[in-house]
Amino acid sequence: MRYWLMKSEPSDVSIDDLAGFPEQTVDWYGVRNYQARNFMRDQMEIGDGVLFYHSNCKVPGVAGIARVASLAYPDVKQFDPVSKYFDAKATREQPRWFNVDVQLVRKIPLISLDELRRHPELAGMRILQRGNRLSITPLDPDEWRFITTSLVNG
Repeated sequence: MRYWLMKSEPSDVSIDDLAGFPEQTVDWYGVRNYQARNFMRDQMEIGDGVLFYHSNCKVPGVAGIARVASLAYPDVKQFDPVSKYFDAKATREQPRWFNVDVQLVRKIPLISLDELRRHPELAGMRILQRGNRLSITPLDPDEWRFITTSLVNG
């Protein structure tokens, strides 16, 4: 089992939106970074843990716990010419972009980016590294345990 931090802009899909979706599940569409795509396509497995992270907002932070609910499959938005995620080089035979389904486990009180920075146990988290802008990053199992036990339940 692996663990991930996945960023979503709440103006696009928030934790509350996810809670209201059928089966509390969303397809993680629109990823257009090759490294983040490769994490989904090549490494994510059903049941992997996810920290649902609100980004590009007034108070960014972890807003919920989720899980990977599907294996990777082609992101249909790459084929839609009216979508902002359209990719003219992608074909149905050779898709370039993939997504997974993410399902809510539970909403939590927001753990802000500033709060994450306060804990030396989390100093190695990619999201806390200078210059990291990836929308999907792997988490070390110790980081996952610290956040889900000490910060969520603490």
